[in-house]
Amino acid sequence: MTDISTAPYVRYEVAGGFATLTLDSPHNRNAISSRMVAELARGLADAAADANVRAVVLTHTGTTFCAGADLAEASNADPAVAADDRTRTMIALLRGVLELPKPVIAAVNGNVRAGGMGILAACDIAVAGPTSSFALTEARLGLAPFMISLTLLPRLSSRAASRYYLTGAKFDATEAANIGLITVAADDTATTVAELQHELGKASPQGLAESKRLVNAAMLAEFDRSADELAQRSASFFGTEEVREGMMSFLQKRPPRWAL
Repeated sequence: MTDISTAPYVRYEVAGGFATLTLDSPHNRNAISSRMVAELARGLADAAADANVRAVVLTHTGTTFCAGADLAEASNADPAVAADDRTRTMIALLRGVLELPKPVIAAVNGNVRAGGMGILAACDIAVAGPTSSFALTEARLGLAPFMISLTLLPRLSSRAASRYYLTGAKFDATEAANIGLITVAADDTATTVAELQHELGKASPQGLAESKRLVNAAMLAEFDRSADELAQRSASFFGTEEVREGMMSFLQKRPPRWAL
């Protein structure tokens, strides 16, 4: 049996000119823990520094791509300090994906929730299989999708953002493609990703880097304008009565007190 205390949460492999980063902590549904973020950031840095890597594929093990924040970790620390650290780390992670001078392809065959949605939206190209599902459940925990809005809102249609931010309802890969969250709803994710890799392999590293820079310029400018204010708003909510109730109800697998 694998010892989860020593096994990596993010595996890094390079083959055929592409780096694959695999989120590999299925015991907590690949939740965004401090350890996960550190290992993911290290993998992105390694890919950026490797001249033999043309692009990155971000994928996962288990039935969940990423479940959002690690609420067990969040509940074991001072709420204000933990929230501030978490939001600033998340900003750095999302910005790191956007600024990486190499394309990042998300390959999803499972559930994506909350903060995982922000990571998905930061990727340049996103492919999801038929077993995938998506939801923004922050409002059900007494929160809002503060930091991940930096990458989500530029991708989603306004009406779709309103619907899914407010309801927390699940939707499938076909809907995700229709509203702009993903690029392709694929029957076979591996085949579609291989086709994309083939196309990316025709482009020069310089051409890819500059093209990505053009595409992401407006999103990164919004980081400069809004990230600090969103981080402050996000941190101010953790530790409130509603968020404590939302987190406890989630961990205890029961409806929160406000549920109708």
